[in-house]
Amino acid sequence: MSYPDDLREAVDHHLETIHFSSDPATAGLDESMRYSLLAGGKRIRPVLCLATARSLGDEIEPYLDLAASLEMVHTYSLVHDDLPAMDDDDLRRGQPTSHIKYGEAVAILAGDGLFAEAVRLMAATEGDPARVLEAVQLLASATGVEGMVGGQYVDVTATGLDRDRLRHLHSLKTGRLIRVSVETALAYGGVAASERGPYQQFAAELGILFQIVDDILDVTGTDVELGKPQGSDERHGKVTYVSLYGLQEAKSLASQSHSQALSALASVDGETDYLRRIADYIYMREQ
Repeated sequence: MSYPDDLREAVDHHLETIHFSSDPATAGLDESMRYSLLAGGKRIRPVLCLATARSLGDEIEPYLDLAASLEMVHTYSLVHDDLPAMDDDDLRRGQPTSHIKYGEAVAILAGDGLFAEAVRLMAATEGDPARVLEAVQLLASATGVEGMVGGQYVDVTATGLDRDRLRHLHSLKTGRLIRVSVETALAYGGVAASERGPYQQFAAELGILFQIVDDILDVTGTDVELGKPQGSDERHGKVTYVSLYGLQEAKSLASQSHSQALSALASVDGETDYLRRIADYIYMREQ
């Protein structure tokens, strides 16, 4: 099964319509934000949101602002991750990183702006106010100290990570935003919290799978395939699934996570073809 490129194209078309400034004084900031946002990629997080909507039997159009908000938050995290104080990378999605093109100060502001505009856009989404509010709360929680940013903090400060702590780190840094890409769609779609378990189990395992495969590709991929410098984790001395387990065991762990994600998805009462195809794509990246 192939990746759901129809959903990715819908996301790309919607992102193209989004501008952040009509003021000439901040036109350069708008340019820098859109430079990173429109750099391409598979749009896995917003596509997960739309695929979840499809599994609920909904059309994707009402969910497009939610999907765009997720991609904006993801892009902000990449802009800041690439900064000299963090991973100090010069290449992202096959083009110069934001701080290389615009300078560090503008890159920091572009990331800040993308997060703020993501919250604004999601909060302004049309629909039941209580559902929209829950979606915003979920996004903020997944991004904050008990989510992605907390995971990034652990990543830059922790030493001597063991297997359990490595999994916890990535369940926060990578997994929470992937999980909330499904959860915001469930909230907006009116799915009761008591009925979200299989979706949440699927998304949580998918986040771990994504990181394991990312660690494998950092060793086995090329700059062109990755769209960023290969071997970045090793250069920064980071503990990864490959450095901790070895390449073959990491591949085995990826297979296990893929199977567990699909097992959780089998309990979902809905059309899950799109979600399954995303899981298969993430797993097959390292094959």
